[in-house]
Amino acid sequence: MQKRQADVVIIGAGTAGMTAYRAATRAGKKAILVEGGAFGTTCARVGCMPSKLLIAAADAAHQAQHTSAFGVHVDGTVRIDGKQVMQRVKSERDRFVSFVLSDVEAFPADDKVVGYAKFLDDQTVQVDEHTQIQAQSFVIATGSTSFIPKALLAAGDRLVINDDVFEWEDLPQRIVVVGAGVIGLELGQALSRLGVKTTLLNRSDTVGGITDPEVREAARAAFCCEFALEANATVTATELKDNQVVVHYEQNGQTHHVTADFVLSAAGRIPNVQGLGLENTSAELDEKGMPLFDTETLQIKNTAIFIAGDANNQHPILHEAADDGYQSGMNAAHWPQAPVAVARRAPMGIVFTDPQIMKVGCAYKDLDLARTQIGEVNFANQGRARVMLKNCGRLRVYADKENGRFLGAEMLGPAAEHMAHLLAWCLQMELTIEQMLAMPFYHPVLEEGLRTALRGARVE
Repeated sequence: MQKRQADVVIIGAGTAGMTAYRAATRAGKKAILVEGGAFGTTCARVGCMPSKLLIAAADAAHQAQHTSAFGVHVDGTVRIDGKQVMQRVKSERDRFVSFVLSDVEAFPADDKVVGYAKFLDDQTVQVDEHTQIQAQSFVIATGSTSFIPKALLAAGDRLVINDDVFEWEDLPQRIVVVGAGVIGLELGQALSRLGVKTTLLNRSDTVGGITDPEVREAARAAFCCEFALEANATVTATELKDNQVVVHYEQNGQTHHVTADFVLSAAGRIPNVQGLGLENTSAELDEKGMPLFDTETLQIKNTAIFIAGDANNQHPILHEAADDGYQSGMNAAHWPQAPVAVARRAPMGIVFTDPQIMKVGCAYKDLDLARTQIGEVNFANQGRARVMLKNCGRLRVYADKENGRFLGAEMLGPAAEHMAHLLAWCLQMELTIEQMLAMPFYHPVLEEGLRTALRGARVE
């Protein structure tokens, strides 16, 4: 058993962990980075980038099949080669991962330990059976794992998570997706557009995390035109039959079943905190084994341990994980000085479906409607959207009736990823609706739809 000393130990070498390591070392501290799995961030390996590669292929297929409305006719049928699709997804994915691996390889070899860390006490972790490390402080950045409902377990090798999709050699013929959150909706629509018969089951009536009822219904109408989107559907059991999976579910008091090649669990993610030995520390754990921590400084209560990125289950988005990692690394490096809160940016979320979904700032469900002015635009008749035949969706913006300040927005529509950035910048600058309307709007652009919504949110 090798015994080592460090100022800071970072457990997990994803986005948050790598950022924490850089922050601690730049602060002049001896930091050791421990990783039990493959190096390479969730984003690059099984998240943001491979999913966008699959979506890009799906969008290309969809566009090729829908040109006739412009008077452009494609002779013959559009042929989708599943093997070529997946070959590009994997090769480009590997390219993105290689960039991350290059960063890790640049770290000094002495600063990296391979294996799974477990706390022995407040100041010591053991990595597998080969290394014990004592440190002044720690950062947990172990990420998260797909949650799999028990009702899906009987599907055996027909059960997959998003990680598995990006290892396919070819596309299946039929799939059932469980969960209409970001992952389920993005992958479900992409696979459908690539010719996979897709059924998406969601236990509630939510779609892509939208909380505004008007926007949610617009989303439901848009996606139901492409694939089977079943709301309020609870999976009760799965079974294998003739190398297929049969998924049984209840909906509105009635029982149904659907047969497919695979069932994809997209029912959320859970933090990777089990097996860390936190019970051996002074941390307080809840009934699920999650440590209680300060949501601003990310310090686990009663300890010199900080928890960053997806592992803390607060903001499972790459730039938020990087912010978590930086401040956790700084707090750990300067321990026992009082830890500093993470400098949060304006909250923003994007779902890369078509139409896209975005949320900025305060969600509809958290508004005090009596004190909120709401403006909206329906993209069905918005000029530039109709020109591009992307005239689908709705944007709703929220303002404080008392002072006219912009509070947030939810949207389904074209180029929502760009609208989200504009609105997040306005929110972070604490602009009022009038100040936003004073900005320039070119013609003809989609942002003119935003101007329409802002005018409706004016406080008279």
